[in-house]
Formats: sequence, C-alpha cells, structure tokens
Amino acid sequence: MKKILLLSDTHSYIDKNILKHVKQADEVWHAGDIGDLKVTDEIKKLKPLRGVYGNIDNAEARAEFPEHNRFMCEDVDVWITHIGGYPPNYNIRVREELRLNPPRLFICGHSHILKVMPDKKLNVLHMNPGAVGTHGFHKVRTMLRFTIDGKKIDNLEIIEFPRR
Repeated sequence: MKKILLLSDTHSYIDKNILKHVKQADEVWHAGDIGDLKVTDEIKKLKPLRGVYGNIDNAEARAEFPEHNRFMCEDVDVWITHIGGYPPNYNIRVREELRLNPPRLFICGHSHILKVMPDKKLNVLHMNPGAVGTHGFHKVRTMLRFTIDGKKIDNLEIIEFPRR
C-alpha cells in the first residue's frame, strides 16, 4: 500500500504546513505549475516525487519534468498531465490517447478547482487537487491524499488551507 499526496499549482509557494503533509506520505505527485524549483527540491528532500511541468513553468522545470508522466503505482495505471480537461470534455491534446488507452487514474491540475469524478464510459477516475499555492483566484488552497493498495484507490481526503 502507498500513501499518496497529490498537489498542483504551487506557483513557487511551499510552506511548513504543506511539508508536514509531505512527511506523512510515501510518495508526492505534483500536477504542474511548479514555479520555482525550490518547491520540488524541498519535497524531494523528504519523499519521492513524481511530477509534470505546467504552462507557467520555465525551461529549467521543463528539463526536469515531462509534460506527461504515465506510470504504474501498485496495480494502478496512472497518467499525470497539467492540462487535461474533465470527463467527458478532455483537452484535445489528451482526448484520443485517453479513448484508445485509458489509464485507471487520470490526474491534472491547471484549473485551480478541486474535482474528483469518475468517467464511467472509460472506467477512469479523474482527479484534480485544485491549487495549493497562493497565486490565483481560488479562495481555499487544496491538496488530496489517498492510498493505492493493489488495484484499489481508497481513503481519499481533501486537505484545505486558507488562501492567505
């Protein structure tokens, strides 16, 4: 079983409250718009990190992180990308691959809106952790925590912080 902390849209922001949750996870996944790489450097000091770059990320972040990160966690096929859309209105850049080769768990960021929803047609669970950074229109900063045990995605929790 793996305990996952999922975050996105840090926009160069990291603090002790975020890092407290990082310490409790087995792995941390970042769904893009990292900003300053000090964010991911701090996370990597504590736990293994998987991530993707987002639309605000510079060449340095794009050299370190891919646009799409697809991997297996336990027995779950995971795909993380920054701009992915929502079921059934996926972004044109991912729509065809999702239809032809759907993962079990599809994760994106970008919208700053936390959503977890099934795509029953493709048998995909879609997650967007919202935004945990302080830049953007969101009123509450959010992250997600969950476990993966074999094929089971379970124990989903929303972690909320005040915007400022």
